[in-house]
Amino acid sequence: MSEPAILQNSPARLLSLDFFRGLTVAAMILVNNPGSWANIYSPLRHAEWNGCTPTDLIFPFFLFIVGVSISFALGSKKDHVKHSKLITTAFKRALILFGLGLFLSLFPRVFTEPLEALKTVRIPGVLQRIAIVFFISAVIFIKTTQKTQLRILISVLVGYWLLMTFVPVPGVGYSNLEKETNMGAWLDRTLLTEAHLWRSARTWDPEGILSTVPAIGTGLFGVLIGSWLRRKDKQDAVKVSWMFSIGMIAVIIGLIWDLFFPINKSLWTSSFVLYAGGLATIGLALCYWIIDVQGYKKGTKPFVVYGVNAITVFFLSGLIPRFLNMISIQSADGSKIGAKEWIYQTFFTPYFSPINASLAGAITFIFIWLAILWWMYNKKIIIKV
Repeated sequence: MSEPAILQNSPARLLSLDFFRGLTVAAMILVNNPGSWANIYSPLRHAEWNGCTPTDLIFPFFLFIVGVSISFALGSKKDHVKHSKLITTAFKRALILFGLGLFLSLFPRVFTEPLEALKTVRIPGVLQRIAIVFFISAVIFIKTTQKTQLRILISVLVGYWLLMTFVPVPGVGYSNLEKETNMGAWLDRTLLTEAHLWRSARTWDPEGILSTVPAIGTGLFGVLIGSWLRRKDKQDAVKVSWMFSIGMIAVIIGLIWDLFFPINKSLWTSSFVLYAGGLATIGLALCYWIIDVQGYKKGTKPFVVYGVNAITVFFLSGLIPRFLNMISIQSADGSKIGAKEWIYQTFFTPYFSPINASLAGAITFIFIWLAILWWMYNKKIIIKV
């Protein structure tokens, strides 16, 4: 899930940003690929609804990083390159990302039941949301000033809060933030229909249409922090100090807002944007100070290799398990199971408790990809989308 290629040619590329991105993507692969979904440690689960676990922070961290990267990649270009060219390039990249997300939703049924797959394909998704956030954040960055970007961010957060809490949901009433009866769920069912929503629910979607609006706010949060980090008239110590301060203020405001607009990843509430954005700012400030300012780079490579080829590992880490499940193998009891389940039952469940077997399977997947990405990095193979 690295940012599109338009963001990968910046001469001001930060090692700390690649490290932070790689750490985020590795964490995402860890939580997305347990050996068994029935056996997962609590910090590796999403919050049931309101609230926030470490796992809930991974996706907003990545969207924040996308925003920071936009600022670094386009900051020196938007004054010298035609805006229409930059926007067209960004749009093409967004289309590719959106298409990859749809392909993951369709695979493998598109090859066995193409018509049925198209009738029930989930249209929202992680890559789809990244594509939308990237494109709209890039356009806003290209066409507006920092003050305007801040005003847009504030307007998005306040407007979303007002819409979700004070506008009545048709057939439900006012101020309903439950899974199936909030404004976002109603809009998704109305525009996309239940057939094209998250398969685990069908009545609502964690990457739905309306909640993508505040997700754009997360991208803009990153854009603003990236613009601050790029400044040449400020010393590094000043930059980092302000980033820590801004991060803490955002977290505090998010926690206060949580009292009447709960922190909720699935709804991507305004309080969640500030809380997660604040923590991401603090995390990036820490990485920047240690790696780029103080020069402590030892031990960063495992995450850097994830960061520079992140789109590759995220896409394939979602594709390969689906492919393995297409391969049928006879288990010890004579039943037929997918190759992924067979590997898990053969090499993990006999040697660990259920919950540790599940974690061991996920960690093994991380290290397998680390070996592949390490080789690609040493060979200077960077697959850009």
